Amino acid sequence: MSRIGRLPIDIPAGVTVTLNGSNVTVAGKLGTLTQDVDKTISVKVEGNQVVLTRANETGEVKAKHGLYRQLIANMVKGVSEGFSKTLNINGVGYKATLQGTKVVLNIGFSHPIDVVPTEGIKLAVNGNDVTVSGIDKAKVGQFAAKIRDLKPVEPYHAYGIKYADEVVIRKEGKTSGKK
Repeated sequence: MSRIGRLPIDIPAGVTVTLNGSNVTVAGKLGTLTQDVDKTISVKVEGNQVVLTRANETGEVKAKHGLYRQLIANMVKGVSEGFSKTLNINGVGYKATLQGTKVVLNIGFSHPIDVVPTEGIKLAVNGNDVTVSGIDKAKVGQFAAKIRDLKPVEPYHAYGIKYADEVVIRKEGKTSGKK
């Protein structure tokens, strides 16, 4: 069996998992998420755990087994705790300010850039750190990646936007070439 797929998903207190055919709905204190599951994977709620099993042993079905188990586990964690990613802004004159729900970035362009959150995403600013949070892990990661792509970190001075846990390998500047 799949090492990931065979693991049961524990359902914490305050979270409900509902099955409707091939549709899994997870509701918790932070919101509700739904996911369609492939017909080759069966989902069962046994007590306070969700167990997934697969129909056969082909490679494609094995991959889907682990995939859907992890998607449902992320849904359970999302509605109970939520997900967040923190981005650091570094550079001379670079700054981020929160105006209502949007974030205004001054990151070295001739104009400020407005970042408006999509549905289910919350933005927070603490100094030059922007925190993207929400209940859907994929949406949080995608939105954080879009913000990071506005000004990726350059390797010489480390100016730009990077994830808080990202390691930037710095390059050495030019030397005179004389020996």
